[in-house]
Amino acid sequence: MALKSGISVVIPVYNSENILSELIKRLDNFLSETPGNFEIILVNDGSTDASWETIIKLREQYGHLRGINMMRNYGQHNALLCGIRAAEYDLTLTMDDDLQHPPTEISKLLAKLDDSHDVVYGPPIEPQNTMLRNSASRLTRVIFENSMGTRNARMVSAFRVFRTRLREAFAEFNSPYVSIDILLTWGTNRFSFVPVHYAPRYMGNSTYSFRKLFQHAFDLLTGFSTLPLQVASLVGFGFTLFGFGVLVYVLGRYVIEGGSWPGFPFLASTIAIFSGAQLFALGVIGEYVGRIHFRSMNRPTYLVREEFGDGDEASNK
Repeated sequence: MALKSGISVVIPVYNSENILSELIKRLDNFLSETPGNFEIILVNDGSTDASWETIIKLREQYGHLRGINMMRNYGQHNALLCGIRAAEYDLTLTMDDDLQHPPTEISKLLAKLDDSHDVVYGPPIEPQNTMLRNSASRLTRVIFENSMGTRNARMVSAFRVFRTRLREAFAEFNSPYVSIDILLTWGTNRFSFVPVHYAPRYMGNSTYSFRKLFQHAFDLLTGFSTLPLQVASLVGFGFTLFGFGVLVYVLGRYVIEGGSWPGFPFLASTIAIFSGAQLFALGVIGEYVGRIHFRSMNRPTYLVREEFGDGDEASNK
């Protein structure tokens, strides 16, 4: 599909029926004053409230709005991937549905993208969440840095803009474990970022808890990186050296002093340490084998129940 000049805004939606009207109003007001064409793609990720019904009603007021209703809740990144594949314009911008990403800050991302970059992130100038969640976010970014292989990895954010043609690099990707940021590295290494002002959540509480962030980080480690296997190898190698050192010490003591190593506790502790290292390595390998198993089942990344606006002409100013 030939891409048209303009911007596609992709927003995953989950239980946001009370926010969507204000979100689309602000977004439409900003984009209508920005030169060029645009479309807004709302991907309902299995919401349990009336989010999908609200999206349908908003379509009557905003002709450039497109809606995609997922069969169930697949996760934020899976929903994003669905929306990105549906985008019709040559630039794609992703943002959350809670109005923490002010539409007025979009211009900063677009200006930076024009400066010979393919992907631009908009991290917050100041942390917006609790200390526990910010710690989980930092852990995730460290993992991103290892998986993405770029120095800007710690600046990743759900508020991002990139060239839509990058999706060609992961056109054949099919897995229940998705990370948009990792997939973007398959197409380019020209990343950048520009700090922007975030607003307080418009209403309600975030559903992206510490547990979900930690799970996402773990999925990144085992789904897109070999770092855990490398750590397991280093742990095994380290304990091998430790065991060899103990053997040399015991033999040396026997040769020099003519006695053996006294004490059962030391022997038991050494066995426990080695057993723990072996179980750790087996656990890491098991995670990888499990993911290979799930991928061999050909589980879909997502399934769409219904959609509207596909093929419609987006707003043309």
